[in-house]
Amino acid sequence: MLTDTAYEDLLLSFWPRVREFAVPPSMIETATVRRLAGDWAGSCAAAGVDVDLDLRSLARTRGRDVAAQVRADLRHLAPDLLRWHMPRIAPHGLLRPGLTIALTRYDAVERDGPGTVHDGPGTVYLVVRTVPAWADAGQRISLALWDGSHADAGTRRHPHPRPNRRFRLDLHRHLWDARRSEELRVRSGADRRAGEGLPLVKAGEDLPLVDPDVLDPVPWDPRCAVDRWAAEAGILLRAEGRSTGTVAVRMGSGQRLLLDLAADGEGAGSPVFTVTVAPTKGATAALPVLPDAATWTLPDLELIRSGSIEVDQLHPLVASALAPDHSRTGHSPTSEHGSARSGQPHLVECRGEQHRIGLVDGVLSPLDHDPGEIRREELLAELTGTPLPCLQTIDTAHRHPDCLTGVRERLHHGDIAGALAVVEGLLGPDALLRDGALRDELEAAARRRITYGLFRADLAGPGPGRVCPDPPRPRDHRSHPRHTTGR
Repeated sequence: MLTDTAYEDLLLSFWPRVREFAVPPSMIETATVRRLAGDWAGSCAAAGVDVDLDLRSLARTRGRDVAAQVRADLRHLAPDLLRWHMPRIAPHGLLRPGLTIALTRYDAVERDGPGTVHDGPGTVYLVVRTVPAWADAGQRISLALWDGSHADAGTRRHPHPRPNRRFRLDLHRHLWDARRSEELRVRSGADRRAGEGLPLVKAGEDLPLVDPDVLDPVPWDPRCAVDRWAAEAGILLRAEGRSTGTVAVRMGSGQRLLLDLAADGEGAGSPVFTVTVAPTKGATAALPVLPDAATWTLPDLELIRSGSIEVDQLHPLVASALAPDHSRTGHSPTSEHGSARSGQPHLVECRGEQHRIGLVDGVLSPLDHDPGEIRREELLAELTGTPLPCLQTIDTAHRHPDCLTGVRERLHHGDIAGALAVVEGLLGPDALLRDGALRDELEAAARRRITYGLFRADLAGPGPGRVCPDPPRPRDHRSHPRHTTGR
């Protein structure tokens, strides 16, 4: 359970950095242009999504109707929006590893009655998968079809090929389907004021959730979207062919709640439900699980309400849903780790004077020293002498620049082009990197990309004769899925 102070610290330190680096504006712009042009495959490529499906093969095995439905959904898939809403883990906000998330399903099975559907040989899921933590270089995700078999290579090499019951987006199409992105305002509770209209049983003085049968309060987390639980539980139950019933709510750290919906919420009043603590974990095994996207408050909503980020820093589809009256300026604030001073000379205090350092023929160079003096000073440095302050500044820029944190964040989130743009803006496109932290980060990123390529080729990972590399992880990285932010 997080205290209010701990929650605020997480909100202010974690999610703003995720929103700054995880889905860069260049990715959103390119993916959007290609999607609007009808190039869904190009949009996926721009958003770092590998396509592992074949529509022609699907038409042969499942029929043209199913293939047409899949094609229609792919044309309206916003892969950048999907990446924006993918579950992430602390402390760096990387994608939650080893997940298979259902986006939608296509049924070709018999129905017992209206709204009642059973999985069968004809059920096909459109899923998105994240790779295991050891192969997550570039933070790439893959798009595939799953029908319960293990015939394709993508299913065989993935540690959890079956769609996850907790992390599912088939009931939340507004998080990936551009046609329904405006639904985010209602589904996130943004149309209500914070704490307004909670459809709860009697609330205690300290905590908003109290088990009516016992004196101990139900475990509470300030991130919970309790005002939406009843409506989201109703959506989940109706997808299961019911209007009332009990839904399991996973709170993390082994906590399980039982949400009993007593009314379907179609009347004039708010839906009525009670919440109790599950006596054991096994008590929720057979129950439908409230999706994670419905359990927690949307981070973007909390960030806007707290003033941690501006509306213009959000994904355009998210911004238009949460703040429909806001007019975008078309300009987002410059990142503190970006190349805002790219191309402009840097001023250095050198021997009592202000000297300039800038790009000359694509290389960062001192502008106020002649070549002969520079050669003498470089030779002095090789003989363990102290070089000019201008040369010291250039050496620091190569080995441990001020922008290193921003470069590292971009590399970890897969924004290779953005990281290289920052480095080139600082050192020049033709500079040769010297030994140091900056070069180490770039080389580590290259090695991780090779590991990811081996995973995609099914040449690395668990299995006979295969290797499972252990590449360098970000500092303080915790890859176990339980170390999550609640999203």
